[in-house]
Amino acid sequence: MAEPEHTSDGHFVIINGRRWRATDPEIPPEQAARLRALLMAARRDVGAALRAQDAEAERDARGRVHLAKTALGERGDPWWEQTTSQRRQRWQNGLDALEHRDTRRG
Repeated sequence: MAEPEHTSDGHFVIINGRRWRATDPEIPPEQAARLRALLMAARRDVGAALRAQDAEAERDARGRVHLAKTALGERGDPWWEQTTSQRRQRWQNGLDALEHRDTRRG
């Protein structure tokens, strides 16, 4: 898959003419890949919950989507305004919370 176009400052990607906040580039590749995998699992769970009309499961899955996107730096305080320590803490806390929730589910 081709890399999306980035704004000149690298803070955003352009997809279909729309600007989206880019993932924090300082997240180590292994952790970023794990966060993306957890994000995609949560998105699949949102769809399954909607099909099953299970409001509680949908709420949980949407919460996991939000945690993953925040950990990736795509939501919350802009990663480019955070210190290296704050950035590391953000993605590590998100990863820990998501993996804890994932273990309880599966």
